[in-house]
Amino acid sequence: MTFSQRLIGWYRKNKRELPWRNTNDAYLIWLSEIILQQTRVDQGMPYYLRFVDAYPDVKSFAAASEDEILRLWQGLGYYSRGRNMLKTARKVVVEHSGKFPERYEDLIKLVGIGEYTASAISSFSSNEAKAVVDGNVYRFLSRYFGVDTPINSTIGKKEFQALADEVLDHENAGEHNQAMIEFGALQCKPKNPSCELCPFNDSCFAFEQSKVNVLPVKLKKLKIRERVFYFFLVMKNNQILMKRRINSDIWAGLNDLPSIEFAERTSVNELMIHPDFKAWFNTDCVIHSISDEIKHILTHQRLFARFVHVDKVNEEFLSKNDWFWVKIDELDQYGQPKLIFDFVKKFLN
Repeated sequence: MTFSQRLIGWYRKNKRELPWRNTNDAYLIWLSEIILQQTRVDQGMPYYLRFVDAYPDVKSFAAASEDEILRLWQGLGYYSRGRNMLKTARKVVVEHSGKFPERYEDLIKLVGIGEYTASAISSFSSNEAKAVVDGNVYRFLSRYFGVDTPINSTIGKKEFQALADEVLDHENAGEHNQAMIEFGALQCKPKNPSCELCPFNDSCFAFEQSKVNVLPVKLKKLKIRERVFYFFLVMKNNQILMKRRINSDIWAGLNDLPSIEFAERTSVNELMIHPDFKAWFNTDCVIHSISDEIKHILTHQRLFARFVHVDKVNEEFLSKNDWFWVKIDELDQYGQPKLIFDFVKKFLN
């Protein structure tokens, strides 16, 4: 038997019965793929069923409000996924007449859909010959073929994609891809796989060479923390409101602007109902402008900042929050982070 025949034979005997496997509806497959990103199947299943019940097709999904989508999403985390799904659903209704695309070249253009997801949806819905490569597939291919190129390197990603393309059953791409993923999830597990019961143990490099526990190889990357800030630009009488950073966080000892930090990208409406915003600014305050998002890279952190030009600050909070007024023509005398300095200088000019 060929590699794919052996794999699919195993799959038909051992696969889990999952609702999104019993359909070729690209919309339902898309729902499952996005919900299961960085989410276990047992955790994602209730969410999938709730979404299908509430929005049985892409048109009903597109007609929902963001609040409705996020309420159903609550508890899954990474809320940007829910927001991106709504953008995609609305784009499908407008640009594809409400029929969810099945072709890779159309799918890859949608918000929140990358190469893996586009390959998965296209192969599962229309049997397009696109090989999927996720963590399960990386692990299986690395062990079976003895590939020690790091899976999270640029070279490794290309090498494993080429290998997945090579073994793909072009006539039965959808089932082959499902089998690759399932095999990695159930059989070729990260730890303590049952190699003695594996249908590939007579030709698996890692099993023969006792390297099951060392493959695949993954480069250790410095963990980058991402943070989202709204900085407030408040001015009066040719002065600007500043804040001294006295804690051990970034920019300790420097001066920046009053700010609110969020765990993820946040809308202006969410900003305005934040307890700090409501306490700091009077109810009749005016937001004059909000900058585009600015990305700022630090050694261990990636910051996403927006600057809000607002007036009528509640001055009761000035002393409590280490805020103080600085004359604009004296700003250069105060040490400021480059992110703050560059924006304020550009704004004032």
